[in-house]
Amino acid sequence: MLRVENLSKNFPVEFDIFGKPKRFLKAVQDVSFQVEKGSVFSIVGESGSGKSTIARILSGIYNPSSGKIYYEGKILKDAKRIKDIQIVFQDPETSLNPRKTISFIVEEGLLVHRSASRFERKKIVRDAIKSVGLTSDILKKYPHQLSGGQKQRVAIARSLVLKPKLLILDEPTSALDVSVQAQILNLLMELKELYNLTYILITHDLKIVNHLSDQVMVLYLGQIMEMGRCDSIIENPFHPYTKSLIESIPKPGENNLENFSLSGEMPSPLNPPEGCAFQTRCPVAFEKCSKKPPLMNFRGRKVRCHLYNQEV
Repeated sequence: MLRVENLSKNFPVEFDIFGKPKRFLKAVQDVSFQVEKGSVFSIVGESGSGKSTIARILSGIYNPSSGKIYYEGKILKDAKRIKDIQIVFQDPETSLNPRKTISFIVEEGLLVHRSASRFERKKIVRDAIKSVGLTSDILKKYPHQLSGGQKQRVAIARSLVLKPKLLILDEPTSALDVSVQAQILNLLMELKELYNLTYILITHDLKIVNHLSDQVMVLYLGQIMEMGRCDSIIENPFHPYTKSLIESIPKPGENNLENFSLSGEMPSPLNPPEGCAFQTRCPVAFEKCSKKPPLMNFRGRKVRCHLYNQEV
């Protein structure tokens, strides 16, 4: 359904006296992946890894610095005009217009795309609100009158009115109470089956990935560290960064993974380490890590680590 080739995004952060950029923040570097129809493809990593930047490029908010995006076999030049791809943002508190009613917020996409008559729009909005477990009396209210869970349901309803095929979920539960997170995740999976949706899930929470995803891509400083089948990676991670992320998941009983503790903070994308991006925090770094490892095929998945460069 979706194919991304060599996607990069650089943000200018310093300019010369003529206003031309001379220094860039490399948020995403040469990222390629495919999303199969009807699947859940997860992108995971810590804050600053480039996850949300990719989400915003795919949804048309940002333009890529380089690379190509193909949707259903055709190159995607202007994602803003594609109704088939919609996004649910991380924080409904800031993504919903506080000055507009819920009715207008949910209907706005239909107005922008001029997709239906006024009567049809009202029906579509009511159906969308019902599909996310809310009643129509909420349409007259404003965002500040709703709970966090209700706001996120409204955000999901807003993305559904254009009948998308691909839904990008950018940390859809991270701003919610723990008691509400499970409800929203269950709702998303029900909607996936009901509308035959494909999901790209952006998250830092590997517990969610383990339960919902088919494929997973692990990012660090805008680069792919590991990518493959979710169950395979969760059960047997290769990259030290992936191992550290999985080991950080709270779980009962014994931990059968090796002790890969993740210490320190991610380096600034403005001043990334030379060679392997993860070497400054890697518990098994060695001399060869001073050189940047390629993204290699290793036992059915992609991995960027010198530990695996003997078998391709």
